[in-house]
Amino acid sequence: MSLDRILREVRACRICEAQLPFGPRPVVQMASSARLLIVGQAPGSKVHQTGVPWNDASGDRLRDWLGLDRAEFYDEAKVAILPIGFCYPGAGKKGGDNPPRPECAPHWHGRLLKRLPSLELTILIGQYAHRHYLNGGRKPSLTETVRAFSEYSSKFFPLPHPSWRSTIWMRKNPWFEETVIPELRRAVRNVLTSS
Repeated sequence: MSLDRILREVRACRICEAQLPFGPRPVVQMASSARLLIVGQAPGSKVHQTGVPWNDASGDRLRDWLGLDRAEFYDEAKVAILPIGFCYPGAGKKGGDNPPRPECAPHWHGRLLKRLPSLELTILIGQYAHRHYLNGGRKPSLTETVRAFSEYSSKFFPLPHPSWRSTIWMRKNPWFEETVIPELRRAVRNVLTSS
């Protein structure tokens, strides 16, 4: 089955429709030529409205971390974007959004990843992506997992979520901007400019 056909199925997915307070609107960006994969948590309310992944303040911060402008970031021929949960899960009771729906990643990720033969690097954003892709390789906390980024070979690069809450986290962990961000930008640039 072609990637285009699977993407049509993803965008028509209604597996967890009954649990989505604003209805389904799967958001994904992908082409078989992509070399960089960004695995996030789930679309936020602004992304749900526009259908454009990372089209919010978190996306602005993420692009800054990666050293990419909007044109590079949204070039699906080079950058694939695949959330753990494809649809906006609604707002949580304690602020922030609900966790990503658990149905998406097990049902769709394997089928989609098989169609990314050029993939070189996967950026894992937040604890849900870490949990799904690093399995037993995760450290006891998100902070420790991010600090140990170099242990995950050149295949995975774990990051915190770039929400407004990360500002507080970054103040407590200055090593992130000093050490991790330069290495992240170098890794992304190497992948996107290698032939």
